[in-house]
Amino acid sequence: MPKVKTKRAAAKRFKVTGTGKLKRSKAYKSHILTKKTTKRKRNLRHAAMTDATNVKTMKKIMPYL
Repeated sequence: MPKVKTKRAAAKRFKVTGTGKLKRSKAYKSHILTKKTTKRKRNLRHAAMTDATNVKTMKKIMPYL
């Protein structure tokens, strides 16, 4: 049985926490920042947990978490 390849794009975007949950960074923080409020940009800095509906797919494309 050959080894399963990890999808590198996903591996760069998701990290696993100590309890096994998937941590992700928030979107909409890269450009067109002038129209966004300071509060909104500040809240986009913090990491978020991946939704439970996507976890099964993420574990499939990153088999060696």
